[in-house]
Amino acid sequence: MPSLGEELTRFRRVRKHLDLPATEFPAVLYILARPDPQTHGPLHIRVNNADLPPVAASKPGVYQWYAIEVSPDRLRSGDNCFELWTESVAMDGWTLALEAGHGRPGSERSDDAGVNWRRDRMGYLNNVCAEYVLRIRLAEGEDPPPATLPLEDCKSARMQALRDSLPEAVQRKVPPLERIRTISTWLGSSWEHTASNRAEQYGPWEVETILAWGARRQGHNGKRPIVMCVHYAAAMVSVAQAVGLSARCAVLTEAPNGSAGHFVAEVWVPELEKWIVVDPNSDTLFVRHGIPMSMTEIQDAGADVGDHIEFGPGSEFQLGFSHMVEFCEKNLKKGVCFQHRSVWYRADLLTRPEFSPPGHGSLSYCETGLIWEQRDLDRGFGMFPSFGSPEFFNSPPPPP
Repeated sequence: MPSLGEELTRFRRVRKHLDLPATEFPAVLYILARPDPQTHGPLHIRVNNADLPPVAASKPGVYQWYAIEVSPDRLRSGDNCFELWTESVAMDGWTLALEAGHGRPGSERSDDAGVNWRRDRMGYLNNVCAEYVLRIRLAEGEDPPPATLPLEDCKSARMQALRDSLPEAVQRKVPPLERIRTISTWLGSSWEHTASNRAEQYGPWEVETILAWGARRQGHNGKRPIVMCVHYAAAMVSVAQAVGLSARCAVLTEAPNGSAGHFVAEVWVPELEKWIVVDPNSDTLFVRHGIPMSMTEIQDAGADVGDHIEFGPGSEFQLGFSHMVEFCEKNLKKGVCFQHRSVWYRADLLTRPEFSPPGHGSLSYCETGLIWEQRDLDRGFGMFPSFGSPEFFNSPPPPP
């Protein structure tokens, strides 16, 4: 969550404990951090009481992943301690990302240069229990298999309330493709895309709240909410399931640490026996020879994907804003964001909101729930724990 990180100084130090097996090969340490725009000092890292070379700032003012090679002689079987600090005495050096929601974290904070440590009251405001976003990949071992996608319990009171609130046009009994287009157009016309460069309070992945906050441009604590491509697609996934369609969140990027990513929905169409891509943010389907395209087909189209874009009526609203025109022209139509794809590991966004991340899309992708393609493991995505085969991405959804 970019608005709540851990500021590092000479005195405010952090450390994280990882229980590791023995290794005979160099490992890669991944740290999600943000150098202050005015910082001139490096990030210091100590592994099991041995200092690594200081890490120089890259892209000051931006959270990104730093990959540091660690020789096997620095690591040991069992508990390993990673300590981080900067040379500044003020909170103007480096910020380390933290992941809240951990009651018994393996991370610690010191305010006296490492004399005393604690596992509570973390973050720059000293108010959360959290894990620091620090990961390590060893050459040995195997990644866990991707999880089976949990769908919504469509019989739940929560989903029934959503159905009752939907516009009549969305509730009509029509063929799947017509219904998908109707939902996309409705959502794409409902609020202005508002990203983290135009607001600070991140909107939750709950469709009714997204619609309410987005339309009035006011949300939590009276602040304008971040309701961007993530939220259009999350809303699409929930609404599609409410009317009987299986759907999931698809996360895209042009590169690790990239800034040209996107977030869309994939909806299963039984008649086509495939997941088709829907971008409700721009009210877009990708169509070839009259048939909507899958993510794999879009990736295969590459820079020519713009030839297959079919905008719906909702695009007229979105393209009234200059930032959306720029995105469509420079990114979407050129296929930039489709170079790497993943899926969010859950689709039960309404009934299990505790599993939705609190700031996705506001900083470099970091959530462990993202499942990337197997080929991406060797293309710079080693900080993620799980990768899927083509069969994983193309298989039909589990039965309701």
